[in-house]
Order: sequence, then C-alpha cells, then structure tokens
Amino acid sequence: MQTILLKTPSMEGQIHVGEDVIQRRLPALTKGQKNFVVTDSNVYALYPQFFEKYFNDTEIFVLPAGEENKNFQSLYAILDKMTGAGLHRTSRLFAVGGGVIGDIGGLAAALYMRGISCVQIPTTLLSQVDSSVGGKTAVDLGGVKNVVGAFYQPCEVLVDPTFLKTLPAREIKCGAGEIVKYAALSGKIFDCLEGNEDQFADLTFLTNLIVDCIKHKAHVVEIDEKESGERRSLNVGHTTGHAIELTSGLSHGESVLWGMLFETRMAVVMGVCEREYGKRLIAMIEKTLKTSPVGKVDFSNIEKDAEKARSDKKNSDDGMIKMSVAKEKNEWAILALPFETYRKALVAAVKNKI
Repeated sequence: MQTILLKTPSMEGQIHVGEDVIQRRLPALTKGQKNFVVTDSNVYALYPQFFEKYFNDTEIFVLPAGEENKNFQSLYAILDKMTGAGLHRTSRLFAVGGGVIGDIGGLAAALYMRGISCVQIPTTLLSQVDSSVGGKTAVDLGGVKNVVGAFYQPCEVLVDPTFLKTLPAREIKCGAGEIVKYAALSGKIFDCLEGNEDQFADLTFLTNLIVDCIKHKAHVVEIDEKESGERRSLNVGHTTGHAIELTSGLSHGESVLWGMLFETRMAVVMGVCEREYGKRLIAMIEKTLKTSPVGKVDFSNIEKDAEKARSDKKNSDDGMIKMSVAKEKNEWAILALPFETYRKALVAAVKNKI
C-alpha cells in the first residue's frame, strides 16, 4: 500500500493505493459514527460481498448507472434519504463507484448539514486516476457538465486496482484518456507511456501509472485547490472534450482524447505548442484512440457542435474560448481564442489540415 498526502487549506487528507487498501483501511473508517453509502446499480450488482462485509448495517443509496442520472433530481433523492436515515454532522458518507458517484456523492456530503466527512472509493480507472482526488464535486444542469458543484475534499481516498479487473474494455479506454492528459503535463508519465499505449490491460503497469498520476494531481491541488491558476492545467483536452461528450455520446475519457487531439493540433499550428513535442503527443493520443474498442465517430457536425464550448465553465465573460494545452515537456499554457476563430480552427483540426 502506498500513501499520498494531500494538504490543502480546507483539508489534510490521505490517498491510499494498493490491492490491500480496503481491508487495511475500511474497517477503521466505518467505526465510530453513523455511515451512509452512495453507489450505482452496476457496482452494487458486481460486488455484493463487498457491501455485505463492510456495509451490512448501513443505509445504501443505489443510483441507476449513467451520466444522465447525475442531476438535481438524483441529488435531492440522496439528500432526502440521508435525512431519513438520521445522519448527523458526525456521520460519514462513502462514495463507492466511478466518476458520477464520486461527483454526486461528494456534493451530497458537502451540502448535508453544511458538510459531513466523505470517503471516496473509486472503482473505475478514470475515477482512480483522476476524479476521486482533489475535491471536485458536481451535478450536470441544462446539458452542461458539472456546472453546479463545490470544492469539497474527502478525508480519505481508497484506490484498489483490483476493482479494475471487472471493467469492460471501453471503461479502461475511458480512464486512459485521463492518463494521456497527465502524460501531456508530466515528462515522467510521458516517458513511461510513450511506446506503451497498448499496455493498459496490464494491471501492474496501470497501478504504477495511477500512483504517478495521483502524485502529480495532489501536487497541483496543493498549489491551487480551487482552480485559480495551476490547477487549470488539469483541463487539458477538456474544453473541446466536453463539447464532444455532450454531442457524441462518447465516454468522458474518449471525448477528452479527441479534445486533446484537436486542441494540440490547434496549439501546434498557432505556435503555442512546440512542434516536435506536439507531434509526439499527437502520436500518443492517436495510438490510444486506436486501442480496442474502436468505433466510428462522426464529426461532420463539429462546426455546430462547437457551440457547446461556449457554455464551458472554464471560459470568462470576455467571450473567449479558453483551452489548457501542452506547450512542451512539463509545460502547459492557456490558448484563448474568439469563438469564431476557435470554430474555424476546430474544423481545420478535425480535417487534419494543420
């Protein structure tokens, strides 16, 4: 078991990574207070013995699986059940699942009695490598992802890679999108991943990458907990990626991969990203996109789909579309474009004319 400390102004938490973290940490974390579990229907069906062993006498809210259920109606239902369960300020919420559960469960913990203790137990590659760490919680509203939320740090995150054994290949690829994002930001992760884009099914290889990605994110969050500066680097690929996710039906991670591909092409042609490094990063993204499963993606309406980028919460009131892009190894930059310039550049990037 490896332990990574995360110290922010609002919380000093611990992130434990390893195949033994559940049995070593969970019994102690469930003692001494009233507990409440938020999970989804997929996880609840896959791990009945886990819930019976550790949460046998605990109220469990099972949310139907899917991003479409990360909304106000679901949040209200969770809070209503927490109230009915008689939770107090000393109670603790356990979010057991992927990014959707981590987001909505963390937000419920942040809101209930103005904040109760929260433990994140991520079960997908995406949530283990990224979303469970750093305290971002949210629900979607009006077709905009994560537009209503709060920064609320968990007291502990338990990252058990054995959960990944039950993931379908598409979920592994989804998490790979966030790993490539970290490779764009960290030279160490870039060197580890380059040439090994076909190794995502190797649990040992994945575990080492998970640890390195978490360490990178923890360092960034300690510098900038609420995304006023350095934490914006973690949005590489996400401006265009979110627009693609909302219009294509692709997973978050795959959408981020496509977003990174197009935004890196833009950054190279505009001189923001160093050309040779940009070519290597683009090759890494393309190789990851070609890993199984591969489906045909229709970008014929990308000019219209670009409109979704207008509502991205990373933008400001000046109307500029703001993208975090890789600049060179270990460096990133903000690429800000007027919307019409962004739209034309995106169309060109999709056609690979740059």
